[in-house]
Amino acid sequence: MKAAVIVEPGVVSIESVPDPAPGPREVVVRVAGCGICGTDLHILEGRFAPRLPVVPGHEFAGEVVEVGRDVTEVAVGDHVAVDPSLHCGECHYCRRGRGNLCERWNAIGVSIAGGAAEYAVAPAKNCFRLPAGLAPADAALIEPLSCAVRGFDVLPRDLGDHYLIYGAGTMGLMMLELAKRAGAATVSMVDLNPDRLATAVRLGCDQAVRSAEELDRPRGWETVIDCTGAVAAIHDGLGRVARGGTFLQFGVADEQATATIEPFRIYNREITITGSMAVLHSFERAGELFCGGLLPPEIMISHRHPLDAYENAITQFKNGVGRKIQIQPNGGQAQ
Repeated sequence: MKAAVIVEPGVVSIESVPDPAPGPREVVVRVAGCGICGTDLHILEGRFAPRLPVVPGHEFAGEVVEVGRDVTEVAVGDHVAVDPSLHCGECHYCRRGRGNLCERWNAIGVSIAGGAAEYAVAPAKNCFRLPAGLAPADAALIEPLSCAVRGFDVLPRDLGDHYLIYGAGTMGLMMLELAKRAGAATVSMVDLNPDRLATAVRLGCDQAVRSAEELDRPRGWETVIDCTGAVAAIHDGLGRVARGGTFLQFGVADEQATATIEPFRIYNREITITGSMAVLHSFERAGELFCGGLLPPEIMISHRHPLDAYENAITQFKNGVGRKIQIQPNGGQAQ
């Protein structure tokens, strides 16, 4: 089969690799769509992946074409979205129900071959069956949505809260949709990209601005979410949390980045600062939300490319073009 392979830092190649075979409790998925994420960029830069070469792609969905001998939950012909999480189930954090913090954390498309290929292997337990009539390529959005759902799991989510979200990329837009479902009184978004701000308005954002200075809310916001990982945005957001409010660090910052906090202000205003990492008991719920129409794929997915254009798609993502950029390894309508 054909696959995109990150050979070494900065080098990606489209290669012919052996067809995958399922283990007893695994399935082979013919990949319909595979989203590109910041993690793919980090892997290409030589971070995150424990070893190279690797086939990237942890956001994918498609059709089951082969099942292992002990698989009964899904069958050949089923359309599925795949949770890439590979928790050991044995370490201290797994035993405490915190598999996303697993001491032996692995993931499809990060540490083992992923969905930027014509076919990919996944544990049967990681497959979410899709209903008839839903395009499997669109369902690749379920994985990033499951990360956003995990983010909301650590928030208080009081009805009538006012939300401020930094970053109107794919994840920020998903946070917008979840905030609306969670009973937000208003959702405001900050981004430097005018196209992304226009999309936020299209999806029902109350205010979409280039700087929070343009917003008039002197008491601040009960919930502030950073989806950028940019230190400047984090600093700004921390200063705009209302008394008793929560700041969620959702965006992935550089491992060496540092941000300054004001301990007295956190104490005096009872501000909560929390983080959210990957997927935790949230993939099934994200699947249900997606199948229920939470996200409009025609808006969320801005570009679809063939596998041969993987490197160009990565460049497009790096340059901040569009929203979710997707690879379709087995064909599809290019955009």
